[in-house]
Amino acid sequence: MTMNYDIAIIGGGPAGYNAAEKAVAIGFKTILFEKNQLGGVCLNEGCIPTKTLLYSAKILDNAKTASKYGILVEGSPTFDLSKIIARKNKTVKKLTAGVKMKLTNQGVILIPNEATIQGQKAGNILLSSGEEIYQTKFLLLCTGSETVIPPIPGLFDIDYWTSKEALEVHDLPQSLAIIGGGVIGMEFASFFNSLGVKVSVIEMMPEILGTMDKEISALLRSEYTKKGITFYLDTKVTAVNDHQVTVEKAGQSTSIETVKILVSVGRRAIYKELGLEKLNIECLRNGVKVNEFMQTSHPQVYAFGDITGHSMLAHTAIREGEVAINHLAGTKDSINYQTIPGVVYTNPEVASVGKTEEELIASNTKYHVYKLPMTFSGRFMAENELFNGLFKLITNEEDQIIGCHILGNPASELIVIAGIAIEKGYTLDTFKKIVFPHPTVGELFHESLYL
Repeated sequence: MTMNYDIAIIGGGPAGYNAAEKAVAIGFKTILFEKNQLGGVCLNEGCIPTKTLLYSAKILDNAKTASKYGILVEGSPTFDLSKIIARKNKTVKKLTAGVKMKLTNQGVILIPNEATIQGQKAGNILLSSGEEIYQTKFLLLCTGSETVIPPIPGLFDIDYWTSKEALEVHDLPQSLAIIGGGVIGMEFASFFNSLGVKVSVIEMMPEILGTMDKEISALLRSEYTKKGITFYLDTKVTAVNDHQVTVEKAGQSTSIETVKILVSVGRRAIYKELGLEKLNIECLRNGVKVNEFMQTSHPQVYAFGDITGHSMLAHTAIREGEVAINHLAGTKDSINYQTIPGVVYTNPEVASVGKTEEELIASNTKYHVYKLPMTFSGRFMAENELFNGLFKLITNEEDQIIGCHILGNPASELIVIAGIAIEKGYTLDTFKKIVFPHPTVGELFHESLYL
């Protein structure tokens, strides 16, 4: 028997499960297919578990530096790795159970299996899952992404880590070489460095953190160099074995001794096994092609989240899902990618939104920078003894805020203020009239404008 639905969703990560909630809320009969765990990579292998581990590491960092704040800790602060991992697992389990309960209570039909496109019949799309055939008016593709494994000679002959294995560590290696200095690589570098592992970060680009503000990235690298991490920039990995990484820089080859290797060079969209060819859905080199409403080349099929290969962030995926569901419901909506924040949950945190100086220089766009150390905030000074941080606000020729970049806690919470300002087109005069409570670190938004 063929089962009929208004909306079928393949993929139960942040893109899929949030879209399912919104779909049933406005009356669509909705079914969701997820072959692994609800919550996707973000909840099970990414955002939540890494931040849980990083918070434990932050507590340890605070204990180590407690004397700076007049707090004396007897002996050297230590940790129980098994309890750190157990707490991470408990957090993930609780949140995934919450997602399942919420979807079930709202009436979303959950199928714990994969689904593939079989074609179209009488205006509806046909899907197969197991032995069953499902029929749906609209199809939402939210299959996410997977870790890129580069073809490095020797890599497949050793027991290397990806982020997935690093999250399940039970015995700390004495040393760890991380291939890739992007967001994921730096967060794991931060975690293992706090736990006393000798960490090396190898990055092909001239600076860590990819397209983020280069001044901020360099300052973060400097902080972690002081903490003992060794960075190899402009450096290519040419081979690995079970105890070393061979690298090349400026034509010179050297070896880095290491007990463990973590591969963290990026992620790629998962879309090639869905049966897209059955509906002639157009793809790009790195994902499924969509328009501003997340609609594919087939008008009844939408794709959003990592599958498009555009902005591989959970919060982007959630917002894109809102745009797709609103378009299905006949409500005009769109996403502004310039106001999507990026955060690196190291200690200190890095957060960024809007244009960087590098982008503006490359496009020959005139701009003005307002920046100052985070220590200009009384609240920041009261809570930080170890470094100055940096706050940077960027405006265009019309005095509109177009970018913001922060190094220092709590950057992840502050950056949304700048995102709102960019989204609303706030000028400096408008922004100056917003009252921030005193003392807060957020007052830096005002402080930076009066220098």
